[in-house]
Amino acid sequence: MQITVNDELHEVHARTLGAVLDELGYGKARVATALNGFFIPATQRSAQTVEEGAVLEILAPMQGG
Repeated sequence: MQITVNDELHEVHARTLGAVLDELGYGKARVATALNGFFIPATQRSAQTVEEGAVLEILAPMQGG
């Protein structure tokens, strides 16, 4: 299925957010996720389904100051 990840179109086979993150190479990375504009906590990613056309934002924390 096709989804948009950080404003780029991606073809993925996974059906849950946790599996999509694994498929995209994020694995155990500490990131924040928003699916279709809604924040999804890490504890809910394995249960959160992802549908065709979904919009996923993946944000990594930044250090500095």
